[in-house]
Amino acid sequence: MDLSTRYLGFDLPHPLMPGASPLVDNLDTVRRLEDAGAAAIVLHSLFEEQIRRDRDSAMRAVEVGAESYAEALSYFPGLDHFALGPEAYLEQVCKIRAAVKVPVIGSLNGVSAEGWTDYAKLIEQAGADALELNVYFLATRFDESAEMVEDRVVTIAKQVKETVKIPVAVKLSPFFSALPALIRRLEAVGIDGLVLFNRFYQPDIDIEALEAVAKLELSDSSELLLRLRWLAILSGQVKPSLACSGGVHSVVDTVKAVMTGANAVQVVSALLKRGPGALTELRDGLGRWLEEHEYDSLKQMQGSMNLSRCPNPAAFERGNYLAALQGWRP
Repeated sequence: MDLSTRYLGFDLPHPLMPGASPLVDNLDTVRRLEDAGAAAIVLHSLFEEQIRRDRDSAMRAVEVGAESYAEALSYFPGLDHFALGPEAYLEQVCKIRAAVKVPVIGSLNGVSAEGWTDYAKLIEQAGADALELNVYFLATRFDESAEMVEDRVVTIAKQVKETVKIPVAVKLSPFFSALPALIRRLEAVGIDGLVLFNRFYQPDIDIEALEAVAKLELSDSSELLLRLRWLAILSGQVKPSLACSGGVHSVVDTVKAVMTGANAVQVVSALLKRGPGALTELRDGLGRWLEEHEYDSLKQMQGSMNLSRCPNPAAFERGNYLAALQGWRP
């Protein structure tokens, strides 16, 4: 079965790859992911806060603005909380590039233009074949408008595209008020891919200690639905290739992501739960599903349920809102 796809300009044997996660911190695990059939390797994000702290021993610049970052609603972790600091991250890119034959995609997570461009170039020089910009920003100031937030995203994307020659994808939040309009602006600055979506990790409250507590919950398949809606809306309407990230745990999840238009399917929680072998299970299961349903190739299925081709496109839009609300029965 032909499972080939094209993502960020790369011809891949199938769409499945590990998404950004700590799995790639260990070189042996990276080799196991490639052996399990990973179509590409996506590194975890290098955070702008790490770069700033590495450059500023006093750390005042980060501490003053800590409340501006989604990753640090109250306290930003020290550098010893990260497996790889900025320089070690670049070394890891070099090692992974030398260890595997599949494309290696670096990742940057920042909130300001100056936090991106230098390290984007350094990641490219270290051997990354592409770069993923994880735009993970929580607007908490009352004087910061939606337009200002979107302008920042476009400016970052534009400056990075002007800095590097490798393909660049932007990993977006679903919480923009007019996502298609923002994506048109990203298209205009030459972005090569879109990753839908990053996950906002919500803090919990310890009511006895009176503290905010960082809490990580792995995804489940229910989170895929939001991705499916936007993949279906964007597929066939935008030039950048599309990656689904979040909520893919089964073969059925993978099929749904591709049907709605995904060129690539990034998997993290399933790998953390079941190990690199989960990639093999998903890839082989995808091939069997296509054969059983008499498809000739993955491309034949790709985008077959997007907004322009779905028999019931209203289901992805407001038209299904009332029906969904009225459809529940006790």
